[in-house]
Amino acid sequence: MFRLADVPLSLSGMTRISGKRLYLRAPSMEDWAEWAELRARSRSFLTPWEPIWPDDSLSRDHYRRRLRQQVREWRAGEAYGLFIFLTENRRLVGGINLSNVRRGVAQTASVGYWMGQPHAGRGLMTDALRALLPFVFDDLRLHRLEAACLPHNEPSKAVLAKVGFHEEGLARQYLRINGQWADHLLFALLRADYDAMLKSDR
Repeated sequence: MFRLADVPLSLSGMTRISGKRLYLRAPSMEDWAEWAELRARSRSFLTPWEPIWPDDSLSRDHYRRRLRQQVREWRAGEAYGLFIFLTENRRLVGGINLSNVRRGVAQTASVGYWMGQPHAGRGLMTDALRALLPFVFDDLRLHRLEAACLPHNEPSKAVLAKVGFHEEGLARQYLRINGQWADHLLFALLRADYDAMLKSDR
């Protein structure tokens, strides 16, 4: 019988992805204090772009529950949550999530991300997304990576464009953000796009 107590509270041994100035790895319980401090410090910066935060969203217990859910999703191949750390000082700066992994005829996933306010505007999310692509297309062997952002979120649109995503259209009332159903612009990056980028870098 499955019990939550049987799930280890660490994924850090499962993968580590290196980028130019940063690395991505799965979260652990040891990250809670730094994560909570960064999220609290960035609350007003992040809430316009995210679902409503639960009252206990920064508590240790809430983080523990999130981590257990991530372990289950990771092991089932359904989603992959990663934290972003600076290589030089191992400081947590944000997070990136692959979710809604769909196999069969789709072979696709959705990507979402957040950056702590003190670290925004430095190109770190662009680096993090680029670092993630080999994991998506080589390790997971997906065909398509999707992203969505609010139409007025110019920084996020710029990040997706720099990484090579193509805008595909508008989805009306696509996600519930900050308590309201909101339209989103849809973007996608295909395996063929990724292969073309690899060839151009040679």
